[in-house]
Amino acid sequence: MILVAAALVSAMPASADVRLPKIFTDNMMLQRGQPVRVWGWAEAGEAVSVALAGKTAATKADDKGEWKVELAALKAGDKLELTVKGKNRLSLKNILVGDLWVCSGQSNMEMSLGQCLGAADDIKAADLPKIRFIKINKVDSPKPETDAPVAGSWQVCSPATAGGFTAVGYYFAREILQKTKVPIGIIDTNWGGTRIEPWISPECGGTSGLYNAMIHPLVPLPIKGALWYQGESNGDEGDTYYEKMKSLIGGWRQQWKVGDFPFYYVQLASYQGVSEEPAGGNGWAKLREAQTKSLTIPNTGMAVILDTVPLAAAGDIHPKNKYDVGARLARWALARDYGQKLEVSGPLFKALKIEGGKARLAFDHLGSGLMVGKKDGRSPAVEDKQGKLKRFAIAGADKQWFWADAVIVNNTLTVSSPQVKAPVAVRYAYQMNPDGANLYNRDGLPASPFRTDAW
Repeated sequence: MILVAAALVSAMPASADVRLPKIFTDNMMLQRGQPVRVWGWAEAGEAVSVALAGKTAATKADDKGEWKVELAALKAGDKLELTVKGKNRLSLKNILVGDLWVCSGQSNMEMSLGQCLGAADDIKAADLPKIRFIKINKVDSPKPETDAPVAGSWQVCSPATAGGFTAVGYYFAREILQKTKVPIGIIDTNWGGTRIEPWISPECGGTSGLYNAMIHPLVPLPIKGALWYQGESNGDEGDTYYEKMKSLIGGWRQQWKVGDFPFYYVQLASYQGVSEEPAGGNGWAKLREAQTKSLTIPNTGMAVILDTVPLAAAGDIHPKNKYDVGARLARWALARDYGQKLEVSGPLFKALKIEGGKARLAFDHLGSGLMVGKKDGRSPAVEDKQGKLKRFAIAGADKQWFWADAVIVNNTLTVSSPQVKAPVAVRYAYQMNPDGANLYNRDGLPASPFRTDAW
């Protein structure tokens, strides 16, 4: 009995120790310009104080042993120390203040830098200590959790660590850092092969198991925004996916309580064999359409990446060129959130007008003007001066589709076919793999697939 009692006594102090969520480690990133929230657990009623950058906040743990404090917002900076004192003392070193982005979705977001095109050179050059990264383990839960299943600790970006970063997140972060000098932190929380539903918060119709375990524990932590690359597992959907995107984004924003933060996402890449059926609509065509419609959700942006997959690699659901994905997402952030003047998107269909047996199309996001483009690997898209626009189809009232000729005229398109005397509708790149689709703006960004009909 004495030994048992001694063992119990020796175990008790550990339960009374003040402790932090697993997301708090050395080298972590805190969001600049927003109150710094720190929270954790201690013995009920235990006095807790938190100090950072010369500021201190104090509180007591409640009846459940939970506590939280807020400190004043900070500007970007580094090499800070966060100290938490209760009956014990915790000290986190090399804290960085900058912008914190959550990267989530399925395997194309999870895909590491080391697996990608051009990785060897990029990893060698990844001595970027103002980029920080942390990985969340794959866990689901029937109820909202309070502590994220963190894999290890925050990593400082270096040639030794960068290979394990989410490639999309790394290229995004690198682009922002290089253009703005603002430190960037990436929270990598994703799960290959997952549908969108379990990522949606319980308050919005989601099944929520992944949200509960891998997102909800993060929401007390202020963030700059979120990046999302998912959809392959919902690839048979159309407008229902748009409704789920509204629920996902709205739910996350509601839970984070930092306003309508930026939410930038990736439209699905080309995949599988090429169909020569002009009507299209196969495979992921309707899913991409729903993703484009999701741009109507406030403060969202979409990276179009049809041109990042050469036909020889179209059988791989994991495209190796993640540089263009991250860079195109970064354009939205640079323009919207960092005050830079640049085009964020390729052409997006705006209006159709029938003129003399031809369809005239107008576009938003013209940038510096429309062009026939071509792209090779990670190199920027360039004008194909001898090329012709491809992957346009046209139909009359009989709903019979034919491949069409498309010509750029004063930054609009005229689309026609001798087989359709009285056109009423046009489709572009509306296939699972619209290989050869080559409408760009002169900023080097590809047009999103579209259709003008609702057939």
